[in-house]
Amino acid sequence: MPETSDTSADLDLRLVRYFTVVADQRHFGRAAAALHLAQPSLSRQIRRLEDQLGARLLDRSPHGTELTEAGQVFLPRAKALLRSASQAAAQTRAAAQPTRLTVGYTTGLIITPAVRELRRRHPDADVHTLHLGWNEPRQALLDHRVDAVVARMPFPTDQLHVTILYDEPRMLLVPADHRLVGKEYVTLDEIADEPTPRLPDSAWNAFWRIDPRPDGSRAPEGPLVETVEDKLELIAAGDAVSIAPAGSLAVHTRPDIAAIPLDGVEPAHVVLATRTAERSRLVSAFRHAAQTCLSSPSPQDRSPATDRST
Repeated sequence: MPETSDTSADLDLRLVRYFTVVADQRHFGRAAAALHLAQPSLSRQIRRLEDQLGARLLDRSPHGTELTEAGQVFLPRAKALLRSASQAAAQTRAAAQPTRLTVGYTTGLIITPAVRELRRRHPDADVHTLHLGWNEPRQALLDHRVDAVVARMPFPTDQLHVTILYDEPRMLLVPADHRLVGKEYVTLDEIADEPTPRLPDSAWNAFWRIDPRPDGSRAPEGPLVETVEDKLELIAAGDAVSIAPAGSLAVHTRPDIAAIPLDGVEPAHVVLATRTAERSRLVSAFRHAAQTCLSSPSPQDRSPATDRST
């Protein structure tokens, strides 16, 4: 019988990546600029990939570049292939470098005491830290960009092992001249009509906007923002108020924004997350250091660490 060829074995991952960039940009010129390539060179590389696959993936038009039917089928598989290759490389490097650990953290969370303790107990370890966006912890772990993350809930926890380190009170951020400034604390009823900024994550919005409210009413919608910095600008301008974790205030202190304790709402959880299947001795050592060394800004707000594996 004649041998059958496996086309996937001939795929050049570099070309696959070029295709995903063009597909996302929908424009060869913009994709070439993003990839730091000359446009004619990029066109040749895409044709090479199409030759390997035996299918046209992209159609050019006066309005830009569109995916063919074959391109639409290939795009999600191409992205999955690139993710798989990245994870395979990361896992291989981890196996070859068992003394390397990267710890992620999100804004306003201080991990220095745990990192210093880990380095003290494991002087041979090559320990790195990496700041992550508010919506990155889970994906950064699954992509093997980090080996452990200290972050605030909520985020999806499937395929993760999660340890609650401590609870953190929630505060209300308002412009410095707001009617509520000077109060010892405020309740949700007092901000029932105040718009609060939205972020592009339903779980995050539900928790941090408290939407719906305990009485079943919806939180008044404010503008959609992508970053914490944009949210702070809206608050300072008097366009919205926002609920924030107490631990972030030291990072975002601004003279045109005031913080007021929010009464009658559950606190936020600060957690340590790792991959469920992780067996690294350094990850275990960092978990112990985090549970021992990391606590809330106010000791009375701390609750016992709790493990959760999903």
